[in-house]
Amino acid sequence: MEQRIYQIDAFTDKVFSGNPAAVCPLNKWLSDSVMQKIAMENNLAETVFYVKQDNHYEIRWFTPSVEVDLCGHATLAAAFVLFNYESYKENIIHFYSPRSGNLTVAKQGELLTLNFPTDVFESIPLTNELTDVFNITPEFAFRGKTDYLLVFTNEEQIKQLIPRFDRISKLDGRGVIVTAKGDEVDFVSRFFAPQSGIAEDPVTGSAHTTLTPYWSDILGKDELTAIQLSERRGYLKCKYLNDRVEISGQARMYLKGEIYL
Repeated sequence: MEQRIYQIDAFTDKVFSGNPAAVCPLNKWLSDSVMQKIAMENNLAETVFYVKQDNHYEIRWFTPSVEVDLCGHATLAAAFVLFNYESYKENIIHFYSPRSGNLTVAKQGELLTLNFPTDVFESIPLTNELTDVFNITPEFAFRGKTDYLLVFTNEEQIKQLIPRFDRISKLDGRGVIVTAKGDEVDFVSRFFAPQSGIAEDPVTGSAHTTLTPYWSDILGKDELTAIQLSERRGYLKCKYLNDRVEISGQARMYLKGEIYL
């Protein structure tokens, strides 16, 4: 059996930056174990699979070690493939995730816009467990559906953070988002998830379902610009719509190939 595979750099306008995701268009679902093995073999932060179902596409995401509830950059990558290489003719794609519900991606020129459910998060105490995971102590801590959110004083601290992966991996969540007000954009962030097989994710669309409502409230504005300060960098435009969040970015093709199963 031969299986098409694409590798797309998401949330960037050039290759070798943004966040790479593998995209596997399927005619029917493979077994969970095979999809997990493909994701492990790809060894990227995410591999996304989708299957056409009537007027929408069912979608699932895998890290090298686990299936996850939601992944923004891989959804952007899947939409980029459909729009540009899989003969999809409309300007909006309807995805459905068994874990996260209805998701859409709209196309306007080269800009792709995700529409995702807003995360629900709450303030939590800054315990030793949380203050010990980095070399710098955060100001505030929150807990969302899957991630911790730690807020720091300024952008320079986000750049200078040294993660202690052994301690992060012991936290009971998908990972840790760190953020601060940006110098040239509204906010900056990084994301660490060793417990999910991702030491530092280059650009994390799903984390912005938490970051967008947080910074919208802090800054008093609904439309925001953001940079994820990984080595590869990612650039995002975000819009807070109460129970939904729009997250926009570009993408670029890196490779197209075939898997032999």
